[in-house]
Amino acid sequence: MTTATKPTAEAGGLRARLRKLQQSNQPQRAQIFNREGLWGWIFVSPALLGMIVFLAIPIGMSVLVSLRDWGGITPPFESEFVGADNYRELLFDDNIRRKDFAISLRNNLYYVLGVVPVQTFIALILAVVLNQKRLKGKSFFRTAYYFPSITSSIAVSLIFLFMFQTRGAVNALLPIQDINWLVNPNGIIHNLLGVVGVDEAPGWMENNEFMSLSLWEWASGPSVAMLSIMILVTWTTVGTFMLIFLAGLQNIPVSVEEAAELDGASWWQRFRFVTVPMMKPTIVFVISLGLIGTWQVFDQIFAISFGGPQKSTLTPAFLTYFQTFQNGEASLGAAIAVLLFFIIMAFTVLQRWLMRDKDRL
Repeated sequence: MTTATKPTAEAGGLRARLRKLQQSNQPQRAQIFNREGLWGWIFVSPALLGMIVFLAIPIGMSVLVSLRDWGGITPPFESEFVGADNYRELLFDDNIRRKDFAISLRNNLYYVLGVVPVQTFIALILAVVLNQKRLKGKSFFRTAYYFPSITSSIAVSLIFLFMFQTRGAVNALLPIQDINWLVNPNGIIHNLLGVVGVDEAPGWMENNEFMSLSLWEWASGPSVAMLSIMILVTWTTVGTFMLIFLAGLQNIPVSVEEAAELDGASWWQRFRFVTVPMMKPTIVFVISLGLIGTWQVFDQIFAISFGGPQKSTLTPAFLTYFQTFQNGEASLGAAIAVLLFFIIMAFTVLQRWLMRDKDRL
């Protein structure tokens, strides 16, 4: 009886001593953690202050301004409070403002669908090629492909403006030399349908509308002018995403590639079943950056077409600028900016949901 209770008594005494030791150290540990937390806030405060001043406050101001009738001249809070009138004009009222906003959404949607997949695919292929061990002159090629990304977008846009003229360098290299790249408002899909004899819209597409645009207008595709801007943007952004892919490729263990090669996997099989799956987080990151950047396109539109011809290159970002600084309707421009923010968030969340890792669900 005494032998059985001895280990229990010793265990109880050990637990009591450990509890006492923890209680004696608790104030000291809390003080250490508090001090560490204070230094953490001190070190992160510059970045946090910058985000508050240059991000959070402007976003909040944009939301508040979008609820008023402000022209951008007088102090914003001296203007009349109109509530959701600006949003109603853009989304529900049948007027020119809603039609312009719908045109900008259509143009930008085709722009996103055309630029993001192409620039991601080309950047990945270039990264895979430049990551080869036997390739000579890697530094030269990496610099050459990345150089357009660090060049002024306005300067590059002006160069492309001359290249895509009717008598420019692009037409000189093509068999058809009379393409009006920058003044052609016709949609690519409508042009292709016209080749096979479809020149008019079906009745159901012509008679049904969404946001003041017929379904036939929604299905026009990007204009020829927008296509030239898409080519420009793809050329200037591929280099940046190529470097991101290169960083991801260099994090793949060499042993994995060597094991697949020893197993007899071809280059395409190694790329499809080894490289792409292990690069999935990087691909998701690049596509997210591409979506955000393409929905915010402005400088190329401003320098090349100014939204024309016939509003075929109008985008929400450019429409925000136009309504604010050209039409003097800063509150309407702020409302467009807020709607654009939610559009970008929606597309980003949708993209991340579609490319989620289903094995972890």
